Amino acid sequence: MANTTSITKLASHIPGFDHVADGGLPLGRTTLVCGSAGSAKTILAAQFLAEGIRHTGESGVFVTFEESAEDVRVNMSGFGWDIAAWEAQGLWAFVDASPEPSHETVIVGDYDLGALLARIEYAVSRVGAHRLSMDSLGAIFTQFTDSATVRREMFRIATALKRLGLTALLTAERTAEYGEIARYGVEEFVADNVIILRNVLEGEKRRRTLEILKFRGTPHHKGEYPFAILNGEGMVVIPLSAIELKQRSSNVRITSGSIDMDAMCGGGFFRDSIILVSGATGTGKTLMATEFMAGGARLNERCLLFAFEESREQLFRNATGWGVDYERMEAEGKLKVVCAYPENDGLEDHLIRMKRTIESFAPQRVAVDSLSALERVSGPRGFREFVVGLTSFIKHQEVAGLFTATTPNLLGGESVTEAHISTITDLIILLRYVEMYGEMRRGITVLKMRGSRHDKDIREFTIDAHGMHIGKPFREVTGILAGTPRHASGGEIEVIRHLFTNE
Repeated sequence: MANTTSITKLASHIPGFDHVADGGLPLGRTTLVCGSAGSAKTILAAQFLAEGIRHTGESGVFVTFEESAEDVRVNMSGFGWDIAAWEAQGLWAFVDASPEPSHETVIVGDYDLGALLARIEYAVSRVGAHRLSMDSLGAIFTQFTDSATVRREMFRIATALKRLGLTALLTAERTAEYGEIARYGVEEFVADNVIILRNVLEGEKRRRTLEILKFRGTPHHKGEYPFAILNGEGMVVIPLSAIELKQRSSNVRITSGSIDMDAMCGGGFFRDSIILVSGATGTGKTLMATEFMAGGARLNERCLLFAFEESREQLFRNATGWGVDYERMEAEGKLKVVCAYPENDGLEDHLIRMKRTIESFAPQRVAVDSLSALERVSGPRGFREFVVGLTSFIKHQEVAGLFTATTPNLLGGESVTEAHISTITDLIILLRYVEMYGEMRRGITVLKMRGSRHDKDIREFTIDAHGMHIGKPFREVTGILAGTPRHASGGEIEVIRHLFTNE
């Protein structure tokens, strides 16, 4: 006979977490949260109670062993949580077991949790709590001399909390980001559920992730998920597992902003396509993004530009130099420009803010200039997650997204940015410098375009006060895309011509 009993989940209401947890935390069970210093254990413990109060009016108890109750109130106020007001309303209660700084604690004989559990039970009864957070177990387990005692007392705590009908988070320290789950090596075997928070240093850059190691008897998403800590909000998890290949594909064409570019792409870009424009510095990537914005504005579309290399004043000045009036477009509500210095925040913070800006402004086209600038503030894995998260979000909005990327060499060559985004783009446009008889010229080609015919030529283009002008193909130059352009002799051209004929 099949077992039809299922475990009920309690929604945490922490942004992104409930998706990773497949609905929330198992109701009435204890979850162990392990992490190193700075991994946001205390924030998660406090936010679990705060979101319960804010969304469902569920009261909670916070047991603190290290920080005083007053310190917790002050430290968490920056996230918009008025704990003192919730205490006055009977929605939040502290059990403050933190040491008094003026007293030295001396333990004689066996440490007994009975008095602590009695205080917890009284606080739970007083506010009618449904949720409990305990921060942190390490402060009490240091009183015990062996792991067997730690395991016994951990089981005692978990049993007492389950008897009270509480859904509880208990935090514990780790000594390393990878390796033993918790300090004493036994805590994870007693708790029903285990969550690991990491704050890994990758190439001089910190990257925070959350992993659900186990949910006893109930499903959850596997692997590590990046998260950010935002002022006024707290923890925001980025559930990359929410990405699904279910977006619709449009046959509607939109203009690139250039008649010649539209012709090279078989009639323009598709409405829901992701476009990558790759080239060396000065080849015209920002100009293409500018014409993309201007083309949308001419059709009364809302356009959103994220800039990470130039200030607002520079962008507006450059646009004016190409005959595009950003100020008028902005005044008419057709353009929104968001400039940010990449190093001001982590990639997770940038991604969350960009997604929220897209949701609030609801554009028909989005441009990011440039992805390469954002590559500086993260390791390869974090950058790849950012690119996948942003491009998939834009595709699900069914709008066109244009991204620029800078190649490391003046004459071309694949960049790390291209390696991360090229396989998930629908259209790749390459801009290259071409040296001809001691003169530097510019070339453009459509390397790939899904679902449409496109021009295969590498064409010369020029830039003047009216923007980009695409001209004729280069016919006697080879090696342009490889970054080693050279003139082909008449004999070479004739040999190549015969290779592609039936004669």
